[in-house]
Amino acid sequence: MDGIVLAGGLSSRMGRDKALLPWQGRTLLEHMQRVLQQAGARRVWISGDYPAFGGVPDRVARCGPLGGLYSVAMQMPDGPAWVVPVDAPRMTPALLQQLHAGEGSSCTVFADEPLPMRLQIDDHCRRVLQDLVDDPLARRSLRALQERLGVTRLPLAAEDRALLLNCNTPSEWESIAP
Repeated sequence: MDGIVLAGGLSSRMGRDKALLPWQGRTLLEHMQRVLQQAGARRVWISGDYPAFGGVPDRVARCGPLGGLYSVAMQMPDGPAWVVPVDAPRMTPALLQQLHAGEGSSCTVFADEPLPMRLQIDDHCRRVLQDLVDDPLARRSLRALQERLGVTRLPLAAEDRALLLNCNTPSEWESIAP
């Protein structure tokens, strides 16, 4: 099991790079990398132009999280991976491990949440990603990818919803930051 942190966004609503925001003595990027490692990820891949972290720059500009995932998937070996956003610092290793219940599925998520996701990286997944990125009329979103792969949706306990909160604006950050 590998991990992927989607960190290549523009952070335009935040006004500064979300991946580099401080969280418990580290950056958000380092924190999410550690969450994946604690969950059991052998290797953590970083989507985005972060050379200090071995980040994978987007092959296709301005294609959102889908473009970042596409860029990483084209470089990584076949196998399952947890995919997480950089801006959900309350996510826990235990929550990620619950996604193992969807083992055998191409793609597993909680309820109606697009992330976190357990994704089977293989030739089929890469073809679907390529098709979505190449088609200018396609809905270039993680949800579109999930639909095309045949997503498995797991229930999410009410108390776990707070673990998926992400922060896109300064006010959201202030409400979630320690």
